[in-house]
Amino acid sequence: MTHRQDPDAIDHDRDHVFARTLARDRVAHGRIYPLKHDVAAFADTLLGILFPQLSDDALAAPDDLAARLVLARRDLHRLVEPLTSHDKADAVIAVFAEELPAVHTALLLDGEAILAGDPAAESLDEVVAAYPGFLAIAIHRIAHFLYVLDVPILPRLLAEVAHTRTGIDIHPGATIGRGFCIDHGTGIVVGETAVIGDGVKLYQGVTLGALSVVKNLAGHKRHPTIGDGVVIYANATVLGGDTVVGADSIIGGNVFVTSSVPAGSVLYQTSRAKVRQADDWFSNIDFVI
Repeated sequence: MTHRQDPDAIDHDRDHVFARTLARDRVAHGRIYPLKHDVAAFADTLLGILFPQLSDDALAAPDDLAARLVLARRDLHRLVEPLTSHDKADAVIAVFAEELPAVHTALLLDGEAILAGDPAAESLDEVVAAYPGFLAIAIHRIAHFLYVLDVPILPRLLAEVAHTRTGIDIHPGATIGRGFCIDHGTGIVVGETAVIGDGVKLYQGVTLGALSVVKNLAGHKRHPTIGDGVVIYANATVLGGDTVVGADSIIGGNVFVTSSVPAGSVLYQTSRAKVRQADDWFSNIDFVI
């Protein structure tokens, strides 16, 4: 017979000692961080205001949308203030209100770039409503805006909301130009100091990373610069802060790049594939799974 622990038999004195330790740690910490689900809710609310395809009230009137913008700014203030100060939060919200129309315009250009770059995309509505690449870019542009304003923690939490939902990991510090197209997108990683020009297209599995992860390189340019009009195909890796991929270049699938590439270049990996008859192949090999 299996002995089962009686929950009432747990050492409650031990629990109280541990609880006091945890409480002291919280007092010493002295800061309340936003919860990830609150950050996700803010992102959903804001994107629902900006795009009817992401709203449960696609035909909202101007007055309704204006009221929702006010509420969204209040939500953002509540997320920012515990991380900085009341005055800093006020300043962030003021700039946010001023720049939001430009963010919206940039996102429309991103959506059009995805529509133009993916033969399977049938409409801008489909791209906005369903494409993970668009969602990742949309959340990144909001996160990057807050990152530039030196808001701590929150930009990274926004990035992780996008990462969790799409499998696309873009650090909020990455600078991305206009008309950015992500096709498929799963497994894309873009590092903090990466700079991406206008009209760039990335496929799934692309990494724009650092040559070294040494901690003392924080604050230095560690990730590559990608010029305008570059296309980087699936599972290619481009590393290094001094690495520049020149404009209008094409980086083929599975290519590993650690040095600069002149404008207009085409990099690709060659391999030999042999075709044999299945009967000949399996007659010589015993597969065990």
